[in-house]
Amino acid sequence: MSLLLPGLRRVALRAPAPAASICRQCLWQQAPAAAALRPSSIQQQPSSAPSRILRILRQTRSQHTASQQAAPLSDIAKQAVPEAASSKSAKSSSWPETSSKSVAYWLLGSAVSVFGIVVFGGLTRLTESGLSITEWKPVTGSRPPISDEDWESEFTKYKASPEFKMINSHMDLDDFKSIYFMEWTHRLWGRVIGMSFVLPTIYFIARRRVTKRMAFSLVGISALIGFQGFIGWWMVASGLKDDLFAPGSHPRVSQYRLAAHLATAFVCYSWMLLSALSILRARRAVAAPVETLKHLTALQSPVLTTLRRSTALLTGLVFVTVLSGALVAGLDAGLIYNEFPKMGLGLTPPKSELWDKFYSRKEDGSDLWWRNMLENPSLVQLDHRILATTTFCAVLALFAYSRTGRVSAAMPKDVKKGVLGMVHLVSLQVALGITTLIYMVPIPLGAAHQAGALALLTGALVLGHRLRVPKPLLAQVQKRLQAAQGQVKR
Repeated sequence: MSLLLPGLRRVALRAPAPAASICRQCLWQQAPAAAALRPSSIQQQPSSAPSRILRILRQTRSQHTASQQAAPLSDIAKQAVPEAASSKSAKSSSWPETSSKSVAYWLLGSAVSVFGIVVFGGLTRLTESGLSITEWKPVTGSRPPISDEDWESEFTKYKASPEFKMINSHMDLDDFKSIYFMEWTHRLWGRVIGMSFVLPTIYFIARRRVTKRMAFSLVGISALIGFQGFIGWWMVASGLKDDLFAPGSHPRVSQYRLAAHLATAFVCYSWMLLSALSILRARRAVAAPVETLKHLTALQSPVLTTLRRSTALLTGLVFVTVLSGALVAGLDAGLIYNEFPKMGLGLTPPKSELWDKFYSRKEDGSDLWWRNMLENPSLVQLDHRILATTTFCAVLALFAYSRTGRVSAAMPKDVKKGVLGMVHLVSLQVALGITTLIYMVPIPLGAAHQAGALALLTGALVLGHRLRVPKPLLAQVQKRLQAAQGQVKR
């Protein structure tokens, strides 16, 4: 029996103890007693093995805790996923917190396409091709005439228009084809923009690739594109009826409808651009919340309040100047007084010419002021000169103000670049405007001047976007950082 005792003791020591009945401290207290009962062969094993393993475990745990405490908050915020917030939002809605980056790139591409069609629309107007298609067929109109019979049919319809009878009666079929393809390309481009925007909008919303707010924006832009097509035909129709022309004037579209058509295109472009920039900004905020919070906090400085408001007013001034340019184009007011800065013998035409009773349609002359401001080519050009000069001086004043001590110190680098870019754009636009006027509106300069107007508006929008502090974005960044801090404490 004495021979079996060492074996029984060895089996008892190696058998696992129930975890629920014996704690770890008791095991460590019983370890020396069990070691004393072991044979000498077992006691000769290295006694430092358990302590060595324990030491390694403690070092690993301390290093892990130290790394968590020393890790930057930005790295933790990138990895932190607020499970409670995400589960709560998943229950209430399936819309994501941020829109996909591919949506932003698609919006930028659409904005570039709208920029191009605006310039091409200016070319269509300058070549007097806009009245060559006398019908509006949104679907079947995308197919151009192919056979000779089709071309003869379209040419016959154009011969019945006032423009052919009064201006282009000398035109043959080959000349007609050149202006027809200009207008047809312009309309086809508009259809492509509409289809390439509406269909992806449906896809992105159905797949929940955009936020709920951005979904409403995309639907609004889609509706605006469709409305723009209607305004385009409404504008063209004004040049196909004799009763819409002023007495003694040649056939052209209404300057009011032309301004509405251009304004809608500018609004559509601006909406696309700002939507894309907001998505990219939100994506950067998610990737680097700490840096974004510092940037937004700097923009909230009271020193930049005046600069922010001035930029908003400047954007509105640029847009009003663009609309006055549309009135100049619609009335062909750029073909008179082709000199700068004078208009004839002085800085302004005579008063009798500016406030001509010819444009008043009421016997009491109550509409004399506003009709001359919107329909008198001489006063319309003077108004555009005044607005353009005011815009130029306003940009220079904004630049000078941004270089003052306190404002310059509080401005982020991207805002400084935006203000300087505005100076470059407005200088280029003024040079193009004066050159276009002096050379009596050649087609290349006229199109470049229209492109410069949209580029100047782009600069103002980008500058305003960089100065803006979106409250939803600020709240999202703060929420993400709070979730990251909570995870560090746990």
